[in-house]
Amino acid sequence: MNKVIEQIGKLGVVPVVAIEDAADAPRLGQALMAGGLPCAEITFRTAAAESAIRAMATEYPDMLVGAGTVLTVNQAERALSAGAKFIVTPGFDAAVVDWCLSHELPITPGVMTPTEINLALNKGLKLLKFFPAEAAGGIKTLKAIGGPYVGVSFIPTGGIGVHNLADYLRLPMVHACGGSWLVKKQLIAEGEFKQIEKLTAAAVKLVQEIRGENHD
Repeated sequence: MNKVIEQIGKLGVVPVVAIEDAADAPRLGQALMAGGLPCAEITFRTAAAESAIRAMATEYPDMLVGAGTVLTVNQAERALSAGAKFIVTPGFDAAVVDWCLSHELPITPGVMTPTEINLALNKGLKLLKFFPAEAAGGIKTLKAIGGPYVGVSFIPTGGIGVHNLADYLRLPMVHACGGSWLVKKQLIAEGEFKQIEKLTAAAVKLVQEIRGENHD
């Protein structure tokens, strides 16, 4: 379980994907890997999610393919069956968390308040999704609620892009950032995979620069 979480931290960015046609999944996976980011959180916001996870995970078994916007245990079951290596939820759902833990499937539940962080800690979880990041007050809020929770790390998601990625990555409690700017639905639908590769490479370069600063 920790190995997947560790890999996500090293990558620094998790592309959040809403894909309409599962046939596009292998080409998307190829573009992300070519850009230096072998990771994708395919969200259950579309009917193609399960098939897309299966297609990408089958084509690229070494990729960190996960499922996002998981709202029910049934979706978690389908995601795992399709080959998902991690689960992300928009909020804290005890039933989904318990199911994932019982199946040793890494889960990052969404939290926005100290109360929700406490619920996650009671389940033994210390990596949480801060969502919706910008709408919930962004960096200022994350610093405020993160302060009392020493040892808890966050993956802020929601409203993050090239304009503020570096600011989030500089926070010590940020494990990685989630975002859809690399993999916008329109880019996927129009087959702009070279552009996705370009955006991915730029994000990877930025992560390396910021993480390099932190270790200087």
